[in-house]
Amino acid sequence: MEERIQKILSQWGIASRRQAEQLILNGQVMVNGQLATLGQKANPDCDCITVDGKEIKQESRPQFIYLLINKPFGVVCTCEDPQGRPKVLDLLPEELRWGQGIHPVGRLDIESTGALILTNDGELTFQLTHPSHELGKTYQVLVKGHPSLETLNKWRQGVILSGKATLPAQVKLIDADKSCQTLLEIVISEGRNRQIRRVAELLGHPVIKLHRTAIGPISLNVLNQDELAPGQYRQLAQKEIDSLKNLITFTTTKTHLQ
Repeated sequence: MEERIQKILSQWGIASRRQAEQLILNGQVMVNGQLATLGQKANPDCDCITVDGKEIKQESRPQFIYLLINKPFGVVCTCEDPQGRPKVLDLLPEELRWGQGIHPVGRLDIESTGALILTNDGELTFQLTHPSHELGKTYQVLVKGHPSLETLNKWRQGVILSGKATLPAQVKLIDADKSCQTLLEIVISEGRNRQIRRVAELLGHPVIKLHRTAIGPISLNVLNQDELAPGQYRQLAQKEIDSLKNLITFTTTKTHLQ
């Protein structure tokens, strides 16, 4: 069956869809000896597809890997970094870093810490990062000052960023100490660039620390155990993988019914 080449590469764990598109644009992908083009279709059962001269074969297809890592401060969520900064993949053992196609699902900025999914299931990455899937992400956010109830309600209802309102957010007050700092729990279901930091700044309470504790049903805490230490990772349990896929199916069905 013919599929778009970037979809084939993502389904086969070679790269995420976005990474596969870039491989095609870079001229690194060929089909039957000819340079592939973006949007081109192929049938992996009968067409010869190569990436950097290496043929993609069914027997060499890697098994899907699903990891949750606690990203430390100062680490970037990219597979390559021209500035030479520490990358999240550097935290994995060598056997997972090379030849497996593992990549981050979404991003946390370099100053932020916490839950990040890593996988070589490019199709799952595409679905989880698609704007139509409102996957809630939970953060603990330490901000300057003591936001008023009115300010917290503005955050909950949505504010205008770059000319467009943010989606409603869950904002819960956790602690307000005497040092003029407030700890909030925030759940958002969209992922604009540095969204929480920008909203906090706009509302007059800049972020001091931002830590993601959960991605949908996937939490850094498992069965009330201690949170993964910074830089540590674990494999997702099958029920966690299933819950993510079921959530995607539910939101896709919901979108089609609207």
